[in-house]
Amino acid sequence: MESTSTQEVPGTKVPGNFPAPIYGAEQNPPTQAAFELGRSLFYDPRLSRTGSISCGSCHQQAVAFADAGKKLSTGVETRIGTRNTPALQNLRWKPNFLWDGGPVHIEMMPRAPISNPLEMDETLDNVLRKLNADASYQRRFKQVFGGNGPIDSYQFLRALAQFTAALTSSNSRYDRYVRQEAGGTLTASELRGLTILRQKCGTCHAGELFTDESFRNNGLDRQFPLDSGRAHITRRSTDAGRFKVPSLRNVALTGPYMHDGRFTTLEAVLDHYDHGMVVSATLDLELRRSGLEPGIALAPQERQDLLAFLHTLTDEQFLSNPQLAKH
Repeated sequence: MESTSTQEVPGTKVPGNFPAPIYGAEQNPPTQAAFELGRSLFYDPRLSRTGSISCGSCHQQAVAFADAGKKLSTGVETRIGTRNTPALQNLRWKPNFLWDGGPVHIEMMPRAPISNPLEMDETLDNVLRKLNADASYQRRFKQVFGGNGPIDSYQFLRALAQFTAALTSSNSRYDRYVRQEAGGTLTASELRGLTILRQKCGTCHAGELFTDESFRNNGLDRQFPLDSGRAHITRRSTDAGRFKVPSLRNVALTGPYMHDGRFTTLEAVLDHYDHGMVVSATLDLELRRSGLEPGIALAPQERQDLLAFLHTLTDEQFLSNPQLAKH
């Protein structure tokens, strides 16, 4: 396998304020050739049945690899999905993926959208057939993996993970503040917002990744006839209505919000947490207020400060890095 310094490949160096990754670079040693191959696959619409939808169609760099302004994902033949497209960032640190946590490994994650009839509606076998029919892909896979056999699923998924694992967002103004780097100044309002977040939201949106990667029911609905969330995977009634806690990184750009994209603005999200929650059997205990309606009370100034802080989590370098763009 062609070798190069891991520093030359985007997103492989662990940021100073981040914990150790779950999917370390040693598990799929980065090389420039493998990264570029993964990038080509990410943006290749041939991964879909109709040749019209790539991973990059729904995961756009300018909005932290979310789907700009779309409530629900749009797949082949303009089929409308059932969930909002999640942002793709800091995937090396995730123990599982998607809103329900079905895939438990970054290399297995692409199988879900590829096979979903409302998304790419394709089989892995057909994807491999298309790749093996392309002389350029044959050459590039051989360069990365060696051997003389056909491109197989192991190689395909490992190559794609070289790109998705490199989607590290860690250079927001907040990060520069924490690491005491140039340009890392926060205003008084933003600092108050950080304190509010840690006090009132920090149980779920925890640590430097701003998520504890748990599954929680945050009071959106009383019943869940259309999407049971985590219970879709575990088949446990106690998981009904629980969805993955998303990261707040780049959150100012990743709307609409929630698993079904029901809120279009961050202000609407705060309205929900302040006075819009409804009680159900699995409502998260952290969101129950003894003797009162559920929710997180926010005074007007607290809302303003919290919104100000959330904008400091925007990572312009990540959003505009040409190495992560379609080539």
